[in-house]
Amino acid sequence: MHRRDLPWRRTRDPYRILVSEIMLQQTQVRTVLPYYGRFLRAFPSFRALARTPLNRVLKLWEGLGYYSRARNLHALAQEVVRRHGGRLPAEEHALRSLPGIGPYTAGALLSIAFNQDYPLVDGNVQRVLARCAAIRSDLRRSGTQKRLWKLAAALLPEGRAGDFNQALMELGALVCLPHRPLCGECPVRRNCAAFATNAQACIPFKSPSKPRPHYDIGAAVIRHQRKILITQRPLKGLLGGLWEFPGGKLEKGETLEECVAREIHEELGIQIVVGPKITAVRHAYSHFHITLHAFDCRFRSGRIHARGVADWRWVRPQDLKRFAFPAADQPMIRLLTAATRCR
Repeated sequence: MHRRDLPWRRTRDPYRILVSEIMLQQTQVRTVLPYYGRFLRAFPSFRALARTPLNRVLKLWEGLGYYSRARNLHALAQEVVRRHGGRLPAEEHALRSLPGIGPYTAGALLSIAFNQDYPLVDGNVQRVLARCAAIRSDLRRSGTQKRLWKLAAALLPEGRAGDFNQALMELGALVCLPHRPLCGECPVRRNCAAFATNAQACIPFKSPSKPRPHYDIGAAVIRHQRKILITQRPLKGLLGGLWEFPGGKLEKGETLEECVAREIHEELGIQIVVGPKITAVRHAYSHFHITLHAFDCRFRSGRIHARGVADWRWVRPQDLKRFAFPAADQPMIRLLTAATRCR
């Protein structure tokens, strides 16, 4: 057997396989491995996950990114407990009705966890199939995706879909690489049309992505009576449910200081005094870049109203680590906690 020894391959437990598949979406194996173990120790079953507050789930997910996955997994666990008695259903329709379950994840669960003959197509599989069949059309087109799914289904060996699907994914991850594929080590190169025509470099074809825009964000570290104000993002949307230092996007014609004061008044209804800049942090998301400019601020007047946030708290600097924050906010947390230790 030529495959990596990964913890989710040592089990047939649908819950553990589901957790691995959700974590592995758009995330590399080496990044997922430590999170996978910690997550299962904290939440060993659907019932354990379902009864846990979302804040704790997000905190354990902190740093793994794409937080909608954690929110969907938490909601899915509650649905499985409520509608299915704590057991993941083994039917495609029932699976697809659960939060965060799309065609790929359903195929992975049905074939790997339940040993049913269902295909799956992820980024690695589509590269292998496109090269083997010399599919030159744009991978971003729905027609190309339908063709790949149809091909994946046609190739399934009866009764061995789980092993076959995992083998295809492994082949794409370790041998049929995006750049400089290891064709000399490939066990299917004799059946690969791209290899036969030396077309590996141009297959598969994916149309270029649009340039990612850049935004300047102003953030306020608001101090009052030795505490700092943090806010929770709305549960839906980017970074939903995470905590942050409040602020927002710089608008045309305003300074960063004006941006911070305006955003705080719009979101919370209070007045602040904007002081010196603490730091600036550059961060890349999947579709855009930001520079987060953090300012040392002081509460001046007003009563907090959660207009643009889900919740808010006054916390001591040393307690910031109890809350789940986006990666862009982490440098500020380190600065604030280090300053507290030095006093």
